[in-house]
Amino acid sequence: MAPSLDGLVFAPVADQAPGQVGTRTRFSYHQRDGRIWAEYAGGDVVRGYLVGTREGDRLDFRYVQLRTDGTTASGHCVSQVAELPDGRLRLAESWEWESREGSGTSVVESVAEQAEDCAAGH
Repeated sequence: MAPSLDGLVFAPVADQAPGQVGTRTRFSYHQRDGRIWAEYAGGDVVRGYLVGTREGDRLDFRYVQLRTDGTTASGHCVSQVAELPDGRLRLAESWEWESREGSGTSVVESVAEQAEDCAAGH
């Protein structure tokens, strides 16, 4: 199993469609006893939260977000955790909106700035 997500900051490797997460979005993850949660913001997302579970290298969570245009959205995501050769982690995600139509895939990777972000945010 890949290392814990607790305290790691993740960023998407590519932009999604407008109004969704993008390369400027940062996810601050927490993990305790098989439970995961994260706060996220950046780009078109003013504030977002996700909460769910981790079983081995599989994450299953729901997310909700407030966008810069004042709208909200929510959905469900299943991610596979993998360790990269340089020791960082990658989450390969399959997501679907529950508040509207649409689904897709995305990839987020842990970023080197995590120590600075976590120190500033806590």
